[in-house]
Amino acid sequence: MRLHLELLRHGETELGGGLRGSLDDALTATGWAQLRAAVADGSRWDRVVSSPLQRCARFAEELAAQHDLPLSLEPDLQELHFGAWEGCNTAELMQTSAEDLGRFWSDPYGFTPPEGEPLLAFEARVLGAVQRLQALHAGERLLLVTHGGVIRLLLARARGLPRNDLLQVQVAHAQRFQLGLDEQGQLWEQV
Repeated sequence: MRLHLELLRHGETELGGGLRGSLDDALTATGWAQLRAAVADGSRWDRVVSSPLQRCARFAEELAAQHDLPLSLEPDLQELHFGAWEGCNTAELMQTSAEDLGRFWSDPYGFTPPEGEPLLAFEARVLGAVQRLQALHAGERLLLVTHGGVIRLLLARARGLPRNDLLQVQVAHAQRFQLGLDEQGQLWEQV
């Protein structure tokens, strides 16, 4: 049986842009407003699943309570861990690690940020979470409140993009995407 996944990226965070990774910063007032506006269309889901990081989980808790939906926190939907680059923005990294940053952007599977999580491990973690969700909730409509990297990975798979194009996928704060997942674990984008 198929699974309908709606992906929602968290809103703006207190510590701003850059590589947030596993840093657990909170949403700004703007971030809260972005998320509330993103779900104001009256969409209905059977359950909400969220990354446990507060920039996702606090909004997921609010939304689930408002709509009387079951909520689960899924640690494997957390953002890629950027290691020594966590909290840095690309402008800073261009000053200190331009060559390594270039290698990461051009071949994210072939180059891992220092002390960071390899993309293959991240991919296995995220896809494993999606497979578990399908096994538990086939036939349901799930809202996944998660991070840009998780959404990029799932969209790239659904769009059939080459691995090196992963970081070219654009995902704005509080942006929503709809995916389907079939019985064989194949993802596709619903537009």
